[in-house]
Amino acid sequence: MEGSMNHKVSRRGFLGSVGTAGIAWTAGSLIGCNGKAAAFAPKLPREHQLSPELIIVRGENPKKMVTAALEALGGIDKLVRPNDVVVVKPNIAWDRIPEQAATTNPAAVAAVVALCKKAGAKTVKVFDRTCNDARRSYDSSGIAKAAGEAGASITHVLDRKFRAISIPKGISMREWTIYEDAASADVLINMPIAKHHGNSRLTLGLKNMMGIAGGNRGTWHPEIHQRLADFATVTAVDLTLVDAYRILTDRGPASGTAADVRLEGLLVAGIDPVAVDAYCTTIFGLTPQEVGFVPRAFELGLGEMDLQKVAQQKINLS
Repeated sequence: MEGSMNHKVSRRGFLGSVGTAGIAWTAGSLIGCNGKAAAFAPKLPREHQLSPELIIVRGENPKKMVTAALEALGGIDKLVRPNDVVVVKPNIAWDRIPEQAATTNPAAVAAVVALCKKAGAKTVKVFDRTCNDARRSYDSSGIAKAAGEAGASITHVLDRKFRAISIPKGISMREWTIYEDAASADVLINMPIAKHHGNSRLTLGLKNMMGIAGGNRGTWHPEIHQRLADFATVTAVDLTLVDAYRILTDRGPASGTAADVRLEGLLVAGIDPVAVDAYCTTIFGLTPQEVGFVPRAFELGLGEMDLQKVAQQKINLS
């Protein structure tokens, strides 16, 4: 273990960030496309007994790395309860194979799905709002096959399932649309791949949540860092596992060559989305301050970015 206890975002604190939104929804101040009041309210963080430590696993087998990380956190049954609806949100955005390091490792995704099912989850949904053709991206990534065989429900994102939400703590945006299945799940597990990104510098956990955002996400780019932080105030991610087994070091998010891919053999897991992303910046030789959405999320009270204040447990399976 290194460092002291980290800063944990409390459920009460999260309620504070969305409380005004709840009032707005109750009052029917959001108007849907049909002119009727939109009463949709996104999920709140799940109460759990997971460890607040940041878990960093080094290994050669993604399945074993996931198992070790979740055991170190206390076990997935400290988060997932019998009959829960769980959403596992990997990066499936691109029509790329796993060796190109643009999408989440399929074996890692399958391992999380299997453990959630073993804990008694009624349904484990896996999906992403892709940038390339959805069918091809799901197939090329290997995630549809691997997660499906592990027991997941694999679906493509449907436009009709995006719902308007208020973002009362937002600085760059005060409302957007969010995918209903993610926002209404009992548990939301974020599983990005760590990689270079030409606009946001890196793709990590906070960036991966763009896959549950609707509308024209391209309009976020001029203020991408603040918008990612703003959106994170309402996504209520319960657990983040960053796949850094292979990382894309340049030409991201999806134009990297073999020369840009580095076998890193890491998995980083934790309940603090800011701390997880802050640590992952160091994998690329950067500091948390150099990847703008990390300090923007810290400033909104979503977690700790000072790694000296984050309790860490490192596990070596190699």
